[in-house]
Amino acid sequence: MILIDTHCHLYLNEFKSDIEQVIQSAQNLGVSKFYLPAIDSGIIDDMLLLEARFPGICIPMMGLHPCSVKDNYHQELHIAREWLNKRDFVAIGEIGLDFYWDISFSAQQYEAFEIQMQWALDKQLPIVIHTRNAMKETIETVLPFAQKGLRGIFHCFSGNEAEAKQIIDMNFYLGIGGVVTYKNAGLAEVIAHIDTKYLVLETDAPYLTPVPFRGKRNESSYLKFIVEKIATVKNISVEEVASITTANAEKIFGC
Repeated sequence: MILIDTHCHLYLNEFKSDIEQVIQSAQNLGVSKFYLPAIDSGIIDDMLLLEARFPGICIPMMGLHPCSVKDNYHQELHIAREWLNKRDFVAIGEIGLDFYWDISFSAQQYEAFEIQMQWALDKQLPIVIHTRNAMKETIETVLPFAQKGLRGIFHCFSGNEAEAKQIIDMNFYLGIGGVVTYKNAGLAEVIAHIDTKYLVLETDAPYLTPVPFRGKRNESSYLKFIVEKIATVKNISVEEVASITTANAEKIFGC
């Protein structure tokens, strides 16, 4: 069984002391690749060091997270753009809209999001989208770019069935993580009505740890519990979930 973690922050301080063990534990369960979304310029060095340490296994993206869109967002975008011009990345992400903590930079979030989606179109790269308390706004903002051929993943999807179908209609995938194991989240009920060919797996490690480890540090080996939950919901084998979602990830990232 081969699995792919399409979204994990293994470069963060939470993994400094045992990253080799974390990766080995995941590999022992079949996780072959770990895709690393960027947040802002502050993590780039650590992210690229992890790539160098595990070449072809830890694979970085480049982009500016909406929660990092502050007064200096033009400078942050300039840095991200310089990196995209300097070398290859598999995707632009994570980018999007987040109106949960702070809406004082909402206009700037829209601007940064649209700028980065245009980069993705220009470079023919997929995007990885972060959206929180802004699903409707995010879908509406993505739509005109999707109509021009933009593709990607709605990371940590936790919306309803209608929103899932809107995303699928734009030829985007749904990133499914630990939330699907949460009893009252409602995501399992949504996934029951969504074809597995539209799903990819993720952990968002160290965040959003699945049951039975909810509340503790998340890590990529916990994809096991996400796969098992999806298999139960869809009434198919874990091997089938793994095969389909891995093929989806390879299709979107091209590697």
